Amino acid sequence: MDWTGAFLILLLFFFAIMFLLKKGSSRNNSSLNLPPGPRTIPILGNLHMIDLKRPHKTLIEWSKEYGPIFRIKLGFQEMVVLTGYETVKEALVNQADAFADRASVPIFEDAVKGFGLVSASGENWKVMRRFTLSTLRDYGMGKRTIEDKITEECSFLTKTMETYAGKPFDITTILSAAVSNIIVCILLGKRYEYEDATFLRLLKIVNENLQLSGSPAVLLYNLFPKLGFLLGASRKVLKNEKELHDFIRTTFVEYLQDLDENDQRNFIESFLVRQKQENMKMTHGGFFHNENLIGLVDDLFTAGTDTTANTLRWAILLMMKYPDIQRKVQEEIAKEIGDTQPRTDHRAKMPYTDAVIHEIQRFGDIAPTSLPHATTMDITFKGFFIPKGMYIIPLLTSVLHDESQWEKPHEFYPEHFLDSQGKFVKRDAFMPFSAGEILWCLSVCSLKRQPLTPCLKGKQLIKA
Repeated sequence: MDWTGAFLILLLFFFAIMFLLKKGSSRNNSSLNLPPGPRTIPILGNLHMIDLKRPHKTLIEWSKEYGPIFRIKLGFQEMVVLTGYETVKEALVNQADAFADRASVPIFEDAVKGFGLVSASGENWKVMRRFTLSTLRDYGMGKRTIEDKITEECSFLTKTMETYAGKPFDITTILSAAVSNIIVCILLGKRYEYEDATFLRLLKIVNENLQLSGSPAVLLYNLFPKLGFLLGASRKVLKNEKELHDFIRTTFVEYLQDLDENDQRNFIESFLVRQKQENMKMTHGGFFHNENLIGLVDDLFTAGTDTTANTLRWAILLMMKYPDIQRKVQEEIAKEIGDTQPRTDHRAKMPYTDAVIHEIQRFGDIAPTSLPHATTMDITFKGFFIPKGMYIIPLLTSVLHDESQWEKPHEFYPEHFLDSQGKFVKRDAFMPFSAGEILWCLSVCSLKRQPLTPCLKGKQLIKA
């Protein structure tokens, strides 16, 4: 028998095995009442059916056919997708413990080895999350301390904008720089000039990795990690991550040289002091090690910069598109703030501006899906069986555009967050990646300046 015949026999044998496995799996699935979903094919699952550039669009269409809870398979990875406000709230709020695990994402695992926050799980995630929240509070989140840093950065941002004197310019870099400087101030206790070469390189690395992480090539890598050698995008992500981690490592080694337990000036110093204390007590199984510090700084710098800067870009674009709304915002800013710097104290007196900023986050929809979760136990959820360890995709875009929750879900409509008296109202279905007071102050700084409006005239558009 020649090699061609042998190959055909092996191929037939392979598909026969796959057929039997699929048949047995289908029999088991029907008895367990798993969520419904589109038909799969061997190896690919539903991968051939999904829009790799905008997967959330395909998921929305499937939810119309299969309901708010459905099951798909991408490659060998089976997952359950949750859509709509009621379903997502029930899972992530009312039954949070059952959906509390972090799902493994190969590109994140390779980059930070399960350390930090984004790719951490179990006790490591709990300890790091608790430390991060308490430390961020200590350094002023919600206090006047951080407001001073934000208003200082607002001054640099507005002065830089004013240098263009109404001429069109690409706002992407300076917005990212402004947001990043606030994050860097908390993490490292310093700020960079917008033209600083090291700073610009860090911003470029973060931007490249965020774009690559959402690319079809990295999606395929996450589904078939053993084929990574064929996908150049994953190598670029890991190379960039190494450069970023080397920078972080060099930075905290410098802080170690004059570390003072009684004078902790930033997030890194607080971690290093805690590391020293935990090493002496040998508690928490040694979670306060350098790899976790690198992972935390990476996660906070990347996520904090991207979500807030992109929301600000949406803010400027939407205000240019809707000049009447921009005018109302600027009138309220002029009345309540005038020429002073914005403070969170002003927020309660500015319901329309607050509503506009919330609606920008809802309409901009910069993170259509939440980070993937995993179930911590076997659970019957809304009549469907979901086994322990199942990959869970909460589709945030389906919540932000839920027609049962929003009056005009597909329009930019600030009145979503105003009552009949014009007072600000919270909406339970508002579930974006929130950025809090940093977003508030920088948004007001960006929107209070009149020279932004002429950039929309003719073909002179700010890139957004």
